[in-house]
Parts: sequence; structure tokens; C-alpha cells
Amino acid sequence: MARRRIQSRNAISPWPFVGMAGMAATLFLYAVSGLVAPWWGVALLLVFWLVLFVIACRWWTPHPRRMLALPVIAVVVWFGTLTAGGIWLGWTA
Repeated sequence: MARRRIQSRNAISPWPFVGMAGMAATLFLYAVSGLVAPWWGVALLLVFWLVLFVIACRWWTPHPRRMLALPVIAVVVWFGTLTAGGIWLGWTA
């Protein structure tokens, strides 16, 4: 007789934890941007990261899978900002 796996309504999804770990990893990228970007560029990047973090906290329970996109967005914006700053604003290490 095969046992059926009973899934509880209170089952914990691993995706919010993965998304939040990705957000923590991107925080380090944003924090060390001061090696390339001026202080005001780093400040704007950190404000953007904080907005993404607030969204991640709000999506924790209602939209756990959406949280996976936030670290990806954070890395793309970080890379694009530093690349654009290097090309057009002369940011260098």
C-alpha cells in the first residue's frame, strides 16, 4: 500500500529563505560599491536595496516564489549602475 504524502496548510516554503539569502548577498555588493562609486552613488544604491528589502519582507508569506526575482533584480541594477557610472560619469577604482 502506497503512503500518500499529506501536505499541511502550514507547510513552510523554502523560497522566502532563499530569496532573503540572495538579498543578504547583494547587500555586500552594494556596500563595497564605494570602491568604485562616489558616496552619493553608494547612498542611492543602498536606498534602492532597502526598497527591495522592504518588498521582500512584504512578500514573505503571500508571494514566496516572487522573492527569488528580487536578488536577481538587485544584481542587474547594481551591475548596470556601476557600468553606466564607469562609462558616463568616469567612476573608476
